[in-house]
Amino acid sequence: MTRDASVVDERRSPVGDRPRGLDIAAFAAVGLSAATTVLIGLLGPSAMVPRLPGPSWQPSYSLDVHPGPHLVIAMGVVAIVLGGLGLAAALRSRWGPDPRLLLAAGCAVSGLLVFLPPSGSADHLNYAAYGRLVTLGQDPYAITPAALPGDPVTGAVEEWAGVTSVYGPVATAVQALASLVGGDSVRLTVFVMAVVNAAAFIGTALLLHRFAKGNADLQRRAALLWVANPLMIYHLAAGIHVDTLAVACMVAALTVRGAASGLMLGVGIGVKLNAGLVALGPAWELRRSPGRLTVVAGTATATVVAIYAVAGPHVLDQVSAASKRVSLATPWQLVKVGLQSLFGPGAYSVWIQIGSLLLMACLAWLVLRVLPVDTAPAVAAAMVVAWLFAAPYALPWYDGLAFALLAMASWPALEAFMVARGTVLSLAYLPAREIARPEDLLWTKTLLRETVVPWTLLALTVALAWWAARAGRRARRRPASAAPRP
Repeated sequence: MTRDASVVDERRSPVGDRPRGLDIAAFAAVGLSAATTVLIGLLGPSAMVPRLPGPSWQPSYSLDVHPGPHLVIAMGVVAIVLGGLGLAAALRSRWGPDPRLLLAAGCAVSGLLVFLPPSGSADHLNYAAYGRLVTLGQDPYAITPAALPGDPVTGAVEEWAGVTSVYGPVATAVQALASLVGGDSVRLTVFVMAVVNAAAFIGTALLLHRFAKGNADLQRRAALLWVANPLMIYHLAAGIHVDTLAVACMVAALTVRGAASGLMLGVGIGVKLNAGLVALGPAWELRRSPGRLTVVAGTATATVVAIYAVAGPHVLDQVSAASKRVSLATPWQLVKVGLQSLFGPGAYSVWIQIGSLLLMACLAWLVLRVLPVDTAPAVAAAMVVAWLFAAPYALPWYDGLAFALLAMASWPALEAFMVARGTVLSLAYLPAREIARPEDLLWTKTLLRETVVPWTLLALTVALAWWAARAGRRARRRPASAAPRP
């Protein structure tokens, strides 16, 4: 599944164009954002960086200066705002550095972050705990970390100690491997996971660079959307979320053919179930080749069945429970509050689930009508973006899948919506650790996360639907020979 050779981004000027001041400022902002993310980790434990119990001689390493919460939260705001604005401007720029320079810089930052404590969330403590449960002979899909509060690893979990694993068996296997190496040390366990995460992050970058081979502008955009994307550096490289593994599998699936593609699709779904939306891309592209479609679909299905059968059907219990949740920063939180005010207390899970599925179907239909090119990555990108904007439960690091797919689809209009969404949603989840938020910053949750961000994302969702509807009408009016443009 390779890029259609006829798809060339003619909107961009040649690489040799002279940079304007705005161009330089855009790329400088991208670099400063990444540097700020590195600095947050380098400073050590804080409201943005959970402490990692374990011998100090083990990686990761930091200055261990314990910066104040107001300082590191402000640094988080700087990293996100500079990153979002810089990325948006850099993607629109007619000038850019050599894509190999962006690739190398992004890989270097990702490699450096391996040796610093993760920042941006405390999820890696959950990962370490689930892996620890496996090595102790327990089932992380049936036993919570809270069941072993005295253990040095499971006892380090901060917010989700009473929740069983929501991740796929492949993710759990990686976590168990890290626990085997790390033993009683949270620090070493997390470092092993960081190494695996960096390998996936850099590997994805190399695949995307190769996918756009022969077009320096597309390679530059691919680097900006993934490895040099300051939002992805902040969430996936520094935050070491398992989403990175799922993205790597799905990008690999879209760059190979036949049974290999099906295998990688299956493994990706084995990391996170919702990554399966990507499979709709190859299914659409191969719809006129029944034999090839059967091989890919058959291999993917067999892989998924085998992975989940080994772990047991109860693996999906927590996924099912999670599908009924509504995260505070999504527009569905506004719907939930509205329903509660009208009809009384209740989660109204079924109503919200049905509404989100209808919204996703509507957005997907609208966006698919303006596909820049009829390829597997473009179709998959449309489906994933529709899901992200419609999902009742969404966190900023989920956006990594969309950014990677858009890097393969060359779809500037949709990229702009994702940059805006990623920036706004990222601001909602400061600081990384709820327990470390100062009392005078409680408004960042009650006002920003629960009110401002949901209304902003609602406006973005309406704007996305409006843009897609208008672009779809324009596309239908074009002559049949004209290639559709976003």
